[in-house]
Amino acid sequence: MLQLVYISSANPAAPCPTQDILTVSRRNNARDRITGLLYADAGRFLQALEGPEDAVEAAFARIRQDPRHRAIVMLSRRVVDRRAFGHWEMAHRAPGADAAGFLSDVQRLTAEASPEVRGTFEGLVQARALA
Repeated sequence: MLQLVYISSANPAAPCPTQDILTVSRRNNARDRITGLLYADAGRFLQALEGPEDAVEAAFARIRQDPRHRAIVMLSRRVVDRRAFGHWEMAHRAPGADAAGFLSDVQRLTAEASPEVRGTFEGLVQARALA
């Protein structure tokens, strides 16, 4: 099974409500047997995808062609024995929401992930909370 983690910047010229991204992602990921975690805020996307190698690669190819993303950087690509994210999740913090509570949610969602993946998500959440 392949696990891929990437980060990208949101393209202000092609905005899309977070709920729209979640709806399409849930449909596509269920169809393709992909699980993962997507952190989204007004400026960044950080996503882990895991599942059959061909399905994860196809999903990442669609993401690279998506005009809502720019400056896409693959942070890791590795074969894993088991899923770290047993179901699809969307981590999202509304402006003004409790940053500490949100970090706690992200820690719960990444509890089964590798230390590297967990640290990537937690680090971005902490950095964005300070911005």
